[in-house]
Amino acid sequence: MDPSASPSPRQVELLEAAYRYVLANGLAELSLRPLAKHIGSSPRVLLYLFGSKDGLVQALLARARRAEMAMLADLGAPSHDPRADRMAEVVDRLWAWVSAEEHRALLALWLEGYARSLTDPGGPWAGFARATVEDWLQVLAAAQPEDVRHGEDGRAQRTEVLALLRGALIDLLATGDLERTGAAVRRRVRSLRRPG
Repeated sequence: MDPSASPSPRQVELLEAAYRYVLANGLAELSLRPLAKHIGSSPRVLLYLFGSKDGLVQALLARARRAEMAMLADLGAPSHDPRADRMAEVVDRLWAWVSAEEHRALLALWLEGYARSLTDPGGPWAGFARATVEDWLQVLAAAQPEDVRHGEDGRAQRTEVLALLRGALIDLLATGDLERTGAAVRRRVRSLRRPG
C-alpha cells in the first residue's frame, strides 16, 4: 500500500482498534495474529494495509504521538505578551495531564516507544524519542519570556524542567506514588514562579 496515500476508512478503523489494543497490552510483545483476532481482522489484511508489522508499529507510534501533540497544542501557544513567563503555569498543567490516571496507558505506551527508539534506533521506533523531546521543548520554550527563550539560560531551564517532568513521570509509572512525585514537581514549580 502506498504510504503517501490517504488512509482508507477501514485502515483508520483498524488503526484505532489496534491503538486501543496496544494501550491495554503494550507494543513489546505485539503479535499480528492475536491483535488481528482481537480487532476483527486478519494478519493478511493488516499486512496489506500497513505494509509490514514495522509499518503497523510506526502507524501506532504516530497515533500515540498525535494524542500527545493534541495535549501539547493546548499548552503550546506563546503568550501575546513577549515578556510573559508562563513556565510555572505550563508545568502545572503538563503535570496535571500526565499524572492523571486516565492517561497512564498512553504514557506507558509513550515510554515504551521512547525506550525502544533508543535501543533499536534502526527499527520502526527510529526517531521517536528525539521527536518527542523536541515537541516538549517547543511547548516549554513558548512558555518562556522571549528574552529568556533565545538564550543559554532559557535552553538550560527548558532542559531541566523536561528532565524533571520525564523523571517524575517514569517514577509515577513505576511506583504509582502520585503524592511523592507530585510534591517534587510542585516544589520545582514554586521555584519557577517570579515574585511580583
